[in-house]
Amino acid sequence: MEQRLSLITLGVADLARARRFYEEGLGWAKNNPEDEVAFYQLNGLVLAIWSREDLAGDARLDDTGATFGGMTLAFNTRSHDEVDEVLAVAGRAGGTVLKPAEEQPWGGYSGYFADPDGHPWEVAWNPAWSIDEAGHTSLAPA
Repeated sequence: MEQRLSLITLGVADLARARRFYEEGLGWAKNNPEDEVAFYQLNGLVLAIWSREDLAGDARLDDTGATFGGMTLAFNTRSHDEVDEVLAVAGRAGGTVLKPAEEQPWGGYSGYFADPDGHPWEVAWNPAWSIDEAGHTSLAPA
């Protein structure tokens, strides 16, 4: 598994409010047409904001406030099969697979693991995004 971070997803209570903050307040540009999630291209990394409830559900985590911090990290892969490989490496290393990889309605393939302290990581292959040799993730295809 390469040493890199592809995406940070913040689970927010009010997506419209969060979008106003990032887009109108900070002047950031949303890089996707969908309304249920917002992606912002950063310097070789992507920030996403999504409903906290949907994020917890996607990772199959109970959102009690004590067990889920409302944020996930992501390791994006260059291939479909690499998702399963990374989840297996994380499990052998002492992590917990929260959600085995599965095909996603948005066209990709993803699953989740938690590190030994419970921090959730999504492992995802998105055919519409690219990852360069240095590991920089881009919302644009290769």
